[in-house]
Amino acid sequence: MEILKCNNLKKQIKGKIIVENISFSIKKGDIVGLIGPNGAGKTTIMKLILGLIKITEGTVKINGYDIEKEFIKAIEKVGAIVENPDLYMYLSGYDNLKLTANNYKNISKNRIDEVIKIVGLENRIKDKVSTYSLGMRQRLGIAEAIINNPELLILDEPTNGLDVEGIIEMRNLIKNLSSKGIAILISSHNLTEIENLCNRIIAIKNGKIITDDTINNFQAISSESTYILELRSIDKIKKILSNYKIEIINENKIRIYISKDNVTSLLQKLIENKYEIYSCHEEKLTFEGAFVKKVGENNID
Repeated sequence: MEILKCNNLKKQIKGKIIVENISFSIKKGDIVGLIGPNGAGKTTIMKLILGLIKITEGTVKINGYDIEKEFIKAIEKVGAIVENPDLYMYLSGYDNLKLTANNYKNISKNRIDEVIKIVGLENRIKDKVSTYSLGMRQRLGIAEAIINNPELLILDEPTNGLDVEGIIEMRNLIKNLSSKGIAILISSHNLTEIENLCNRIIAIKNGKIITDDTINNFQAISSESTYILELRSIDKIKKILSNYKIEIINENKIRIYISKDNVTSLLQKLIENKYEIYSCHEEKLTFEGAFVKKVGENNID
């Protein structure tokens, strides 16, 4: 069941195109990662989905409702944290949640207690937010975002600034919410977290989608693989393999970029030139390596 559907979204400001041709959908229970270089347009896309900025062209539909034409119906089952949770530091966590609950109809005390338990803040909920760690504030922000039983949750950098323990807690919380059927769109500069959390990724570059696929398919982005060869000697190897892209690792190892179909002929050529081959194995491309190769840089926001 499609919870969110974006169709040919475009945002233009003073003649400058920020994003264009943005089309994707998210189903119930999906965790979709939105990644891309600095300024690629990720936060803009999130704000367009939430109706925080006006769409130049295209449509956003949430549960079938158009975000511009039927805003109240479209947004009533959406929770979000964009940039930072909006918290009152001088109030307790519980009072923050009560204020959030007042923005919706029929949020009961039981529901407030329920979200407190979901995010694991039972022991500190009556303390002032100013005494909370960053991870606790993030969890309180999640509690505010889910208080209305959303079917779509949009999270912009939910692990930003967290320590290892906080990241693990946030990861487990997000997975738990997904298991309840909530569709989640998440952006993060932490590629490891995206890899561990998401069942699908959408990569953005220069305001356009360049990949919308599973994590595994994203990593298998090219027919050209990477192999590590260990030899007795690599003397004059670059001359022998002048038709291949290679990198010297040390005096006995090279990295070579080659399709699987050509590995056998490569080894045969080395044998014919009297090179002694100790080992040859494929080097699996990491998620971060795939990002660099596909998007062209490793600096994402």
